Formats: sequence, C-alpha cells, structure tokens
Amino acid sequence: MDVASVVSFLTTAEKASLLAGASHWKTNPLEDRGVSSVVFSDGPHGLRKQENGSDHLGIHKSNPATCFPTASALACSFDEALIEEVGAAIGEEARDQKVDVVLGPGVNMKRSPLCGRNFEYFSEDPWLSGALGSAMVRGIQSRGVGACVKHLAGNNQEHARMVGDSVIDERALREIYLAPFERVVREARPWAVMTGYNRLNGVYCSQHPWLLRDVLRSEWGFDGAVVSDWGAMSESVASVAAGLDVCMPGPRADHSQTVEEAVLSGNLSLDALDDAACRVVGLEQKARQGRALPFECDYAHHAEIAYRAASESAVLLENDGILPLQGTEKVAVIGAFALLPRYQGAGSSKIDPAHLDDPWSAFLDAGIDVGYAQGYDATSGDSSEELLDEAAALAAQSDVAVVFAGLPDRFESEGFDRKLMVMPKGHVSLIERVCAANSKTVVVLQGGSPMEMPWRTKPAAILLMYLSGCRGGHATVDILTGRVNPSGKLAETWPVCLHDTALGRSFPDTDREVLYRESIFTGYRYFDAAGVEPAYPFGFGRSYTSFSYSEPAVSFVEGGIEASCTVTNTGACEGAETVQLYVEPRARTTFGERRRLVAFSKAKLAPGESVRVSMRVDERAFRFWDTHEHRWRIDEGLYDVLFCTSSRDVRLTCDVFLGAGEGQSPFPVDSARSCAPKREALASYYEVVPGGFSDAAFVALYGAPLPPRRPVKPFTPDSPVSDLGTTFLGRQAFRIVDFLMAGQSKHMSDDMKAMMDEMAADMPLRSFTSAGVPFGVVEGLVDVLNGHWAKGVARVLSMVR
Repeated sequence: MDVASVVSFLTTAEKASLLAGASHWKTNPLEDRGVSSVVFSDGPHGLRKQENGSDHLGIHKSNPATCFPTASALACSFDEALIEEVGAAIGEEARDQKVDVVLGPGVNMKRSPLCGRNFEYFSEDPWLSGALGSAMVRGIQSRGVGACVKHLAGNNQEHARMVGDSVIDERALREIYLAPFERVVREARPWAVMTGYNRLNGVYCSQHPWLLRDVLRSEWGFDGAVVSDWGAMSESVASVAAGLDVCMPGPRADHSQTVEEAVLSGNLSLDALDDAACRVVGLEQKARQGRALPFECDYAHHAEIAYRAASESAVLLENDGILPLQGTEKVAVIGAFALLPRYQGAGSSKIDPAHLDDPWSAFLDAGIDVGYAQGYDATSGDSSEELLDEAAALAAQSDVAVVFAGLPDRFESEGFDRKLMVMPKGHVSLIERVCAANSKTVVVLQGGSPMEMPWRTKPAAILLMYLSGCRGGHATVDILTGRVNPSGKLAETWPVCLHDTALGRSFPDTDREVLYRESIFTGYRYFDAAGVEPAYPFGFGRSYTSFSYSEPAVSFVEGGIEASCTVTNTGACEGAETVQLYVEPRARTTFGERRRLVAFSKAKLAPGESVRVSMRVDERAFRFWDTHEHRWRIDEGLYDVLFCTSSRDVRLTCDVFLGAGEGQSPFPVDSARSCAPKREALASYYEVVPGGFSDAAFVALYGAPLPPRRPVKPFTPDSPVSDLGTTFLGRQAFRIVDFLMAGQSKHMSDDMKAMMDEMAADMPLRSFTSAGVPFGVVEGLVDVLNGHWAKGVARVLSMVR
C-alpha cells in the first residue's frame, strides 16, 4: 500500500500523533495501522545509540561503536570516496544496532574558529562542505539507513543558539549558508533534514515557511521528512503549517493535541497535516524497506577504515626535513595526550569507542626506543615547573622529542563557544621549553579547531591530527615514521591570531540578534579580500614528496567546463596530491570574493609518475545571487581558472570567456550590468579592510528593516533561562532548573558541569520538555512569571494530577 493510501485511512488524531516523538529517540507508531516507530540516533562521525539513559548532550553512555575522525579532520582528506566509505560503515553499525536514521552529517559553515561545535562541521567553504556532506549521505543511505543532514540554517554559534536570531543578508544566505544544504539535498537525496535551533531573519527555523516550503521543498525538490533539532520546536501550529514534520524529542502529546485541535477548528489546514503525516509515513516505509536489506557489520574492518581516514586526513604544517623519522632514534614522547589522546569532541556526537588506541602504545608497537614525560594535566591543560623540567630533561637526553598538545575537552564542545583561540598555557610553555632543550622537536596537535601558535617557528615539524578518532594513535606514529605519507589539506584557514579573523573578538555575538556583518566574506574569502596573511591558508598541506603541475587546459563540454592538467610526483616516495580548482573573474559588476573553490581532485602517484587530472564544473562555479531580481546570475566576461595546491598557491592558470551570445557558453549567461547605485553605501564590501564591517553598512546591505530586538518581558516559552534573573519569581524558578539538572549532573565531571551551567542559561523554557516536563507545566510557569498566578498554578496542577 502506498503512503497516501495509508494516510487516507487515518483519523485526524492518528495523523497528528505521528508528528511528535514517542520517546527521546523514537517516533510515534501506529501498529494497528501498520506504521512502526522510526529510531533515530546521533552519528556525525560514529553511532551514539543509547539504550539506558537518554540525552542529546553526550552525558549518558552509549553502545560501543567505531569512532571515526570528526568532520573537521575528515574534510582535510579532500576525498569523497573515503568519506562515502566512512558513511557506509556508520550505516552498517546503525543496521547492527537497529537504528533507522542517523542524525548527520552537519554541513553548517565555520563562520569563526571559536564556534564550539566546529569539529562537527566540514569546512568554511560551501562547495567543499556540500561535496563531502553529499558523500557522507550517500554512504550512510547505501546501507538502508537514512541520513538527516543538519542544521538548517544559519546555526553558526553555540552561545544562545536556542533563542538567537541569525540576521543574514540575501547573498550570503544563498551563496554561503544555504549552498551546502542545497547541494546535499539535490545530489544525495537525504531521507531527512534537521532544522536549527535558531531564528533566521526573525523566524525560528522550525517554523520558517520560506525556508522549509519555498526553498527546501519547492526550489530544491526535497521530498523527505523535516525533523526539529531536539527541543527546537517553538509553536506547534506554526511549525506544521511551515513544513515541519516531526517534533523531537518525545513524548509530546501536547504537540499532537494542539495540531489536532487546530485542524478541527480550522486554524490549520487538513492539507498541511496530511502532507506532514505522509512524509512521516514515507520515512517509516523507507526505514522498513531498509531493515529488509541484507547487510554485514564488521567492527574490526571499520576500525581499519577509521585508521585510513585518520591517516589521509592528517595535515603536515611544517617540516624542516626531520620527518619522517628513521625509526632508530631515541624518542622523547611528551604530553599527556600521548597516553590519553583527544580523539573526538564533546556533546551529542560523543561516542563510546569499540576500539581505541593511543600514540604511546603505537610507538611501542613500532619497536621505537621511547621515553615518556607527562608535561601537563590532560584535563585542565595546566603544567608546573616540575612537569616542565622533567619534559625538558627527557628531551635533552633524546635524539628527537615529540610533543603532543592542543585543546582539552573543556575548550570546545556543543553548547558553548570558545572565548579565545589560544591553547592552554601549560601546552604552550611545554612546547617552548622542549624546543629550547632539543632543536629536533616535532609537535603533534590534537583539537577540533584552529589555535593560535606563537611558537610555530620553533619546532622542526608540526603535524596536525585534528580529532582523529579511535585509530588516530597508530595513524600518527605511522606518519611520523614514514609508513604513511601525509596528504591532508586544510579545509579551513588557520589565522595567525584571533584579531586577524573577520569577526575577531566580536564572536560569539552576545546579542540575541546576531548580525552577519561580514556577509559572504567568510574564511579564505575574507583573508583574500582584506589582504590578511594567515598562518596557514585554506587548502594548505605539506608532503614527504613534491609535485609539479603542467599542461593546463580548459574546454567547453555539454552543460559545463572541463579543466585538466598534468600532475607529476617529482620526489622520492609515493604520495597523494589534491589539485584544487578556483575561479576568479577578471571584472566585477558587484562585490565578491577574490576567488572561490569550484572543484578538486586527489591523485596518488608513485615517484616519477604523472597523471592527467580532469575536473568538470557547471554554472555553479560562476554564479552569484542577484539581490535585485532574487535569482542566480552569471555575468558575461573573462574568468581565470586557477590550478592550485592551496588557496594562496597558484600553480597554473587558464582563462575562459563566457559570452551571452549563442554558443559562447555551455550554460545561460547574462550581459554584464553595473550595480553601482548602491556602491557608495556598500563601500566596505567592495573594498574590504580589517575590521571594516560596520552596522550601518550591514543595514544597507540587508536591504530591509532588521528584525526587532526581543524584549525580556512578557515571558514566553521561548524566553531563555537567563532572563529569569530579571524578576524575583524568576530567580526562585532557577531552583527548578537546578532540580531538573541534578539527576544528570551526577554523571558529569566538574568541567562538564561548568559547560552545562553555561548551556542551561541559554536554554528556552520550552526546552524543559526535553527533560520530560509536560509542556503544560512550562506554560503554567510562564503564566506565573507574568503575574497570572491563578491561571499558572491551575495549569500546573492540571498536568500533575
């Protein structure tokens, strides 16, 4: 029986019941109607299936699973096939653990290095994020499991993420923040899309008609289910009318009841309910069909995939020739991360690994003569004179010192943002002391985001592992000893210091209205436009061998352009090179980035071997969003096509002319026309200077009244917990928050408790439903806070009877 037939037999109450979760991870079933529960689980870089104790913040234990490198690491592989293989392994483990839909991947943009959740996201570049996100979705869904791409859209900071309003101009929204979602939806056809917690230009994403109906469904052709982030749904009727299908987590009987009553009263169309119910039943039928497919799940094999992923994602930032090691040296292994590696992030993606190794054990397995010094406390990152002296003494007595350093767990997590881009002082002091004691020092960095590295000229080599998953230890040592030649390229710019970024210390925005003043100038787009020199540019990465580029060519093909060049391994060992293709217009009719990534291809070559690398691009490589006509446009003109080894390292150049006349372009092109009338008001976007994005310029760019600031009073279910402190009653209500958090806090470390306190302050009152509090109790609390004592107490009592 098809989906429409199933839904046609359902009552209004039954249809409405499908739209709310039954529990933390399951949708509501209608067993007598042949509709089973759909089981969700976190899983951006590995499965987090919880059997006992449910949460979406990584507090309670989950079933053992393979912990792959996080997205920030995987993206550095620039390898779609590898990431698809990782996705397939995650899909197999989902099948093994009876999960129907994996909540991932995340393709939000890295707007600032300080976002606490950046380790879960691929890149600062929308083209790369879309390509790799599509690969992950294809892999997961190839095993009969759905992928739920997240978080649509403008979810780019953790501070006040549940109540903040991302105010983004039309061009930046289309070219930067929606672009990766569009590519994943069009190319990979995910079963589900998750909405962000935040507002987008004044409207919560979970009830945004333009975002969910007009763009996601009508423009992009999405036919899957739209799921709220856990606790993100604000208004039941508005969300269903806008196109939200599933409110999670459950139980949320109030949501189903409100939707049913709205349909019966005429405040919500029956068509809207039917459409949502059809999409939920459609998701269930996909899951049912997926469960019937044969599959194999080999966790040992998945550990090998995790090893290859870590090996191919590592980025060699510096090397004066000390690497690879010969294997005969006496090596000082220094830093607590060598024994207790930082291999994954915290929050909803936290995995209990089925396999886990560490660099120290890997050194021993390799038969290398090693000594160990702790260097710092693994949790806090603090050091002491005693620890520093011990490390320096060991380094001085050794042929080579390898220091493991980076960012401890407490520095980055879902739910809060970093305040600074610095490493712990203890890590920095350790690196400096060891480098002074032994000039042959190698630093291995572990962490999910860029760090300031004032010491970076002192070591002989720097190897960036990011958060490399459960097999990162052996991958690290195999790279250091030359068994693996590093081939990773940075998927984000590493600034010299926080001040050099487009946002500087203004991120995270502490106002609820977060103005995206920098518009399209994110990541390398900003560094190029402002003329700021990064520590390491986007796409950068060294190798133990060398490559030459030659014989560039560009030609028209059906529907696009093909660019090719010859790459030769000119060194003495096998290696892999990622050729990056950028496009740069010779002339502009409006402001824009200097150049943009439009394609990439990775080739593995033996010494002396050459290969012809070809990349095909379509109109997306050249288009920009016309805010006057609200459509994509390509200007007639001459474009440089750049073959690069990073965004700053151009090896070869060709040019191509795209004409508006017939036969002059493989896709439609517009005659160039000037957008000069607004140029004076938008001067800071035409001539970008550091710190030059003002509120006045952004208002002119936004082109509409900014969304109004939200008053603290009257209180609503959307009011954050932090607002309660403005009233006497609210301060007493904090005790409710403490009570709700008490049960979970006993499972937490002190650092996690501190993180939870910060997150709790940003939570809207409606989020109490995620802890099992009935929504009616939340409404009663709001009434009391607004002075309506009798009404509020009556509501609460009616819910607890």
